[in-house]
Amino acid sequence: MLFLAALFLSTNMVFGKAITSVEPFTLAMLRWVIASAILLCLCRPSWPVLLQTFRENYKLLFLCGFLGYWTCGGIVYLALRYTSATNGILIYTTTPLIILGIEAWWRNRGISFREILGITIAVSGVLAIILQGDFSTLLTIQFNPGDIIFVLVAISWAVYSVLLKSPSLSHLRTLPLLALVASCGAVLVIPFAIGEIALFQKFPVTRFEWLNIGGIVVFSSILSFLSYQYGVRMLGASIAGIFMYLMPAFGLYLSWVFLGERLEAFHISGTIFILGGVVTATLPIRLSKRSAP
Repeated sequence: MLFLAALFLSTNMVFGKAITSVEPFTLAMLRWVIASAILLCLCRPSWPVLLQTFRENYKLLFLCGFLGYWTCGGIVYLALRYTSATNGILIYTTTPLIILGIEAWWRNRGISFREILGITIAVSGVLAIILQGDFSTLLTIQFNPGDIIFVLVAISWAVYSVLLKSPSLSHLRTLPLLALVASCGAVLVIPFAIGEIALFQKFPVTRFEWLNIGGIVVFSSILSFLSYQYGVRMLGASIAGIFMYLMPAFGLYLSWVFLGERLEAFHISGTIFILGGVVTATLPIRLSKRSAP
């Protein structure tokens, strides 16, 4: 499920590159208003439980909505106006490390040598792809205000991932939990989208725009967040975060297939390192011990 989560989250890169005529918060509003409406319909039998959970945990739920849907929604599209996707992806690779740090400090979770080794290998693969196999270019990368925004986004996603494991939300299954948090996120995005529409007088009208928005709703939102939140629920935020290293590789391959971008040798070698790092960091201990003899 976490493998699929990384794949579906990567589709946002493809749809985001294909649709540039829609303003950031307008796109985020359409994304989460439509997605939350669909999710609420799918979990209608759980509405009484959702209402009770909201009454008891509305502060936590709106915090999750702010971190995971407002910040990692409209703010991401806004940051891409000022920085490159390369810089954004490079900064995003710090998220698993931030999650490990938060859980180690907040929940006293130990960090194993195997996890550190796996993360190191995966980061090497990500850098190989981003830097096109030439690590010397790492010294020449220039950062700008958009990069600072991406740092905040990476921290927000890490905190959001940890908060999903809060005991007060543990009684909810994955679908109702996503419906509830996505609805809170949509409520927070709506005022900013209304202001954006009033200011720029722009709203999607073409078939091409709505097809891309539909792809963002189904693949980049519903399927990706369901898979990711299920992974967090079953394995924890630290393991789920490590799988996010797959996103750059998936994004490149999807861009190659659907956008006609070139696929180079360093893309393939980088993907091998990323997969090796993910496997090293997340392989169940009982399987690694069993294969040791």
